[in-house]
Amino acid sequence: MNIPSLNEGNESLQQFRLFNQMASEEKGDGARMTFFVGAIAMGDLVKSTLGPKGMHKILVSSGQQGEVSVTNDGATILKSINTSNPAAKVLIDIAKTQDTEVGDGTTSVTIFCAELLREAERLCTQKIHPQTIIAGWRIATQVAHEALEASAKDNSKDPERFKRDLMNIARTTLSSKVLGGTYKEMFAEMAVQAVMRLNGSTDLEMIHVIKKPGESLAKSFLDEGFILEKKIGVGQPKRIEKAKILIANTPMDTDKIKIFGSSLKVDSTEQLAKIENAERDRMLEKCKKIRDHNINCFINRQLIYNLPEQYFADHGIMAIEHADFEGVERLALVTGGEIVSTFDSPSEAKLGYCDSIEEIMIGEDKVIRFSGVKKSEACTIVLRGGTKQILDEAERSLHDALCVLAHTAANDHRVVLGAGCSEMVMANAVEELAKKTPGKKAMAIESFATALRMIPTIIADNAGYDSGELVSKLRAAHYNGDTTAGLSMSNGGEIADVEKLGVLESFKLKSQVLKSAAEAAEMILRVDELVTAPPRPRKKDPRLG
Repeated sequence: MNIPSLNEGNESLQQFRLFNQMASEEKGDGARMTFFVGAIAMGDLVKSTLGPKGMHKILVSSGQQGEVSVTNDGATILKSINTSNPAAKVLIDIAKTQDTEVGDGTTSVTIFCAELLREAERLCTQKIHPQTIIAGWRIATQVAHEALEASAKDNSKDPERFKRDLMNIARTTLSSKVLGGTYKEMFAEMAVQAVMRLNGSTDLEMIHVIKKPGESLAKSFLDEGFILEKKIGVGQPKRIEKAKILIANTPMDTDKIKIFGSSLKVDSTEQLAKIENAERDRMLEKCKKIRDHNINCFINRQLIYNLPEQYFADHGIMAIEHADFEGVERLALVTGGEIVSTFDSPSEAKLGYCDSIEEIMIGEDKVIRFSGVKKSEACTIVLRGGTKQILDEAERSLHDALCVLAHTAANDHRVVLGAGCSEMVMANAVEELAKKTPGKKAMAIESFATALRMIPTIIADNAGYDSGELVSKLRAAHYNGDTTAGLSMSNGGEIADVEKLGVLESFKLKSQVLKSAAEAAEMILRVDELVTAPPRPRKKDPRLG
């Protein structure tokens, strides 16, 4: 059989086409360049938000509402972006993972991965094979992690020093957020106090954050208890002591008999009154079963209508209706109760307890405060602010700080120095390795050190300082043995002892940034072909006509 040459024209090529008309592919350097461009673009997008002088981004929804968000949180920015570039999606995923695992460092991990790929692009243009680059990066990652571990400190044996470390971590985390500056000290103290109440747990469900517009951020406060954003029923006590709480998810309207697909006809209003009385008696019977639990507070996820509300008021039971499901779940957790839907076995129901329940005012809104809850680690942080955007960003900032502090207090107690110090320590260790490594692999190792140094460079750039001069001074200080030197952005941009300044970060955060970024960059660099194809069209079933 004569096989036509590939040079005989398009008609011959069509016979050997692998993909259909809607599919396309890129190979080799073209495909790799697509990945590099997408990843570097993601890094450049969030680059200006890094550090204590980082800028914010305005995100506007394309929907009819046109919802506006103002943030400098890397994960929030990246999750809001709809991109078709595969490498960009990988960077978005590592930012999400960083946010889930640690809570902070989402911008750092994105930028570091993008800078690694920027260095990889430079090396690929010099005809260095991707596998050689990957081999160098793997060795460099191990050495950098060892250097980071060697510089870490663990003060968990000394409660006073450990609390001071947590305060410094909170200050460092919040310094780049909307809660930094004037409010940094107040919110750092608030976050540490809330985390210390958890007693080694990482269950942030115990820390309830509510947002109330009005006043300024300075009016925010921490309440040692649980606050539910609901009102107490009409005619019922506004304060009770030694509360026994039954938490339920049950309909409390008139308990109608539901007969689906049927109708009921009556001949007179007397017969209708009998039906209504029967429904009323059924509801009163349910209310009596609830009262038999020997409680003085009833909280229901669903509405409580007039009849049962009046019944509870007559019997001195505080009733709270329509508590949202998340609020009910958290309330059951902190009071030690369980959500019930039937009331036939009072002895088997698990009630919640607290010292007191009262209605208070926050701004112009009435809320209910549960004090002395069974789980003493529970607390509520009330955020005040002028606009919805400020409150949303304040909540994101506080959540990042709480996550980092909770993981540091409960799991890995080690801390490392921030302000670019840890990156320089790792970069110097990697650079020393490059000097001892023969062959082209040394160039890959050196590129890893260059990418690490880009973190302090970008921090200085975002503050408006001469990054070239500052980073060169910082590099010289570390080579001269000053391993605690870092960038001080609050003192006019200078090299300072960041250990004395108290600029600390969680070891887990830095370690996760290093490993996640290196693994993602390696995965992207391994790819040499991009195939784009729409999903296979569904065949029409002939039986459907």
